[in-house]
Amino acid sequence: MAAYSYIIKGGTIIDGSGFPMYRGDVGISGEIIKEIGSVGRGRATRVIDAAGKYIVPGFIDVTNHSDTHWTLFTYPAQENLLAQGITTIIGGVCGSSLAPLVDQKAISSVQKWTDASNFNINWRSMEEFYGELDRHPMGVNVGSMVGYSTLRHNITDDDARELTHQELESMKMLLKRSLDEGAFGLSIGLAHIPNTLAIQEEIVELTRIVANEGKVISVHMRNEGRRLLSSVAEVINIARSSGAQVHIAHFKAIGRKAWQDFPKALTIIRKARKYENLPISADFFPYLRTGSLLSNLLPEWIMEGDRAKILATLSDPHGRETILEAIRSITLHYDNIVIAEAQKDKKIIGKTITQIATQSGLSPEETLLQILVVNGLSITIFSKTLKSRHLVTIAKEPYSMFASDGVGDPKGRKDLTHPRSYGAAPRYIDRLVRKSKVFSWEEAIKRMTAIPAAHLGIAGDRGSLKKGALADIVIIDPDGIHDTATYSAPYQYPKGIEYVFINGRLAIEKGAPTGALAGKILRRG
Repeated sequence: MAAYSYIIKGGTIIDGSGFPMYRGDVGISGEIIKEIGSVGRGRATRVIDAAGKYIVPGFIDVTNHSDTHWTLFTYPAQENLLAQGITTIIGGVCGSSLAPLVDQKAISSVQKWTDASNFNINWRSMEEFYGELDRHPMGVNVGSMVGYSTLRHNITDDDARELTHQELESMKMLLKRSLDEGAFGLSIGLAHIPNTLAIQEEIVELTRIVANEGKVISVHMRNEGRRLLSSVAEVINIARSSGAQVHIAHFKAIGRKAWQDFPKALTIIRKARKYENLPISADFFPYLRTGSLLSNLLPEWIMEGDRAKILATLSDPHGRETILEAIRSITLHYDNIVIAEAQKDKKIIGKTITQIATQSGLSPEETLLQILVVNGLSITIFSKTLKSRHLVTIAKEPYSMFASDGVGDPKGRKDLTHPRSYGAAPRYIDRLVRKSKVFSWEEAIKRMTAIPAAHLGIAGDRGSLKKGALADIVIIDPDGIHDTATYSAPYQYPKGIEYVFINGRLAIEKGAPTGALAGKILRRG
């Protein structure tokens, strides 16, 4: 008679492959799925009755910001992610990572999200960073990309200038070493990079290294608004010139002027995939409000400098007036822009720019700049700029997959986290399977598990329920799964995620965290 740590008995198994669901049991022994389908007369330390429930692989979040928000260290349990059924996260996205840091100034690439000035950083390479994470028990499995901006800040403080041949070779060497040490690929935040010929050539050189290593390039597009089409074309050119697998993070069309271009953008991607066989994919989060940086509303030319230069320009009367004129020339709905996080002025959290302007007696444009100056540019906003029909449209694309674009974030903070950090995965299922019937259960689970695992090259059969796979498992109430987090009250766990196992240990029991820190640091070979 076989012995197990746990037997999950009598549930409906959705194994992540897209194969039709079926009734069965799962036997867990240590970290491994020892048996699936029927455990016969096996005995276990504990049996969980899963009758009427669905048993699925742990969800994989391919675009996550827990590292650059530093919560991997300040909140290692990452319980708000586990409570969604997310068992694996990939950081180092949107161009910024926590390694390599050969020069400590390279950490400045994350300053837009968090104040890293007081953090204890005792690593330089990607290998040393992973080693440091290994010494800190984690609630979830963690892997990382290499951020282009982080790489570049190791070489120069100037984001705009052309690198010398020797500097570029040093940057390429840093990238190659980081990939060899287990990074999953290269991430590029094009929105924060000057669009010069020298920079474009630099990016091509780097992406070819990634292609040679058989790894992934993740891109935060240059513009998700009125220049959506040219930004998609830029991503396709990266795929074409590098030969690498290219992934678009948090794909969306921001604002009414971009909405009309959304179908055209998808057509461009479809043609590139069909006629050029370019391996392009994308992820999205199932919400209509973005969670972004207020500084993204500034004109692009000012964003080419570093933080100090930007703040100096904002404080200079002539520069300030030039920026105000640029902002006045675009249509911004200030009553829809809500302050979510502020590094210093916590009194403005939860208020719209219109409300703050009325209280201060300044124009909305002047208020926007004043908020940025007071808070050293570190301001996050919610802005209702997305169209609901587009979520369904991108979901149907065969290359799309789930991501939260969120962060491990503990309850009790004064700032407002985006509700996706607490509810993205259940909302994805609730909206696209239960309510709109866009996906079957099998297809939705596949796009949250096996597809992202294959896309990233994650080892250990994560993303699948099969004999011998590592036991990252979620038990779902199919009739009760939904998110409860809102923009005004985001720190609320979802309903319907009843049990979560990570590496064979029970991390969520009856919807509540157990305190288990069973995550592992993942390296891509």
